[in-house]
Amino acid sequence: MSSSVITRFAPSPTGFLHIGGGRTALFNWAYARNRGGKMLLRIEDTDRERSTPEAVDAILDGLTWLGLDWDGEVVSQFARASRHREVAEILLAKGLAYRCYCTPEELLAMREKAEAEKRPLRYDGTWRDRDPATAPAGIKPAIRFKAPQQGETVIEDHVQSRVVIQNKELDDLIILRSDGNPTYNLSVVVDDHDMGVTHIIRGSDHLTNAARQTQIYKAMGWHVPEMAHIPLIHGADGAKLSKRHGALGVEAYRAMGYLPEAMRNYLARLGWSHGDDEIFSTEQMISWFDLDGIGKSPSRFDFVKLENLNGHYMRQTPDADLLAAFLAFLPHAAGGPEMLARIDSDMRAKLLRAMPGLKERAKTLLELMKSAQFLFAERPIALDDKAKQIMADGGVAALRGLLPILEAADWNVHSLEAAVKAHAEATGTKLGKLAQPLRATMTGTNTSPGIFDVLDVLGREESLNRIADALK
Repeated sequence: MSSSVITRFAPSPTGFLHIGGGRTALFNWAYARNRGGKMLLRIEDTDRERSTPEAVDAILDGLTWLGLDWDGEVVSQFARASRHREVAEILLAKGLAYRCYCTPEELLAMREKAEAEKRPLRYDGTWRDRDPATAPAGIKPAIRFKAPQQGETVIEDHVQSRVVIQNKELDDLIILRSDGNPTYNLSVVVDDHDMGVTHIIRGSDHLTNAARQTQIYKAMGWHVPEMAHIPLIHGADGAKLSKRHGALGVEAYRAMGYLPEAMRNYLARLGWSHGDDEIFSTEQMISWFDLDGIGKSPSRFDFVKLENLNGHYMRQTPDADLLAAFLAFLPHAAGGPEMLARIDSDMRAKLLRAMPGLKERAKTLLELMKSAQFLFAERPIALDDKAKQIMADGGVAALRGLLPILEAADWNVHSLEAAVKAHAEATGTKLGKLAQPLRATMTGTNTSPGIFDVLDVLGREESLNRIADALK
């Protein structure tokens, strides 16, 4: 066995990369990178109806946006079906699997009996020791694994500690269906073994599978990988994560304007910790990441925490880098492609100048997009209801008095601020009574970055023209 760590992320292509899947991928990636190993990517596409090229692309796109790269080619589980069948035949030859000729009616009767007796459905072993020569004509057999009936199966788990499952609890599962298609538990074991996987890091909902898979490893005489079953993510209210909590695809978070580095930081803290550290770089996470840091309790997904963390990352990102991230975000946002089409070199320069003020109060790129609308507004500016109210409540008169002051001022943030403050003092007016009408006139709303930043970025001509429009 190679001593190098090999992890794998093995999603089913259901149409997008689920946020829980994103976290699982992150943990596999961080552990492999921490140990100087590899993370492999396998698409578990045996369900042919749901596995479309578009669904596979959505997963690869989600991982790429999150900044999680994988080693080697993407492996298709479906493409390896002949190898899975080969292993089923080896188990048959070893006497560790058998052909089951139960009819659908017999299996239904077993299920109904179990339901009537209020116990879990278990295959009763009808064909476990019967002679295949007594098989009924015309029935295509399934192949079942001959699970040990005595003793126990033990999983020494990095997160769940020692998990013991009594073998009498596990029945003889089907490893090859009657149509010749391999089943999930067989395929996973064969693929993980053939790919040299040393560590399986996945959700705790796979613990029962882990026991069944361990039995198959041992039946084949293969080394069982180390396992870490991570608790699931819950909503902020403690209930199992659902769409209303944020159980969305990773691409939905991109469209909501979160930065990938903030998502990595946030997902890492969902169930893993390093002391009291809340905010850390990806490099720090890789250097610290260990399976011992994963907690046993489900973590809670909290949008407020994610927003605050994202806001922190936006403020810390250099303006030019944030502008690049903003331009990359626009194609994925509602109304974003239209805005992107209007960004020429002149507008790009304006956005860059506006960035310090824009990022100060925005927590997402979507909020930043809304705050930047004033740059794109065409004269005469349409006012929303709050802006109209400001203008009606003395705003027009305040602007009339301000106009000659602004016309005479040097056009930069400090000169403009000094001139307006001096005018406020001279006329005994509160600064807000001047700033708010200016904001309404420049942006059409009652919220924006600092008003002197707005005036500076728009420039003298555009700003004075917007005031002239408002006074008409």
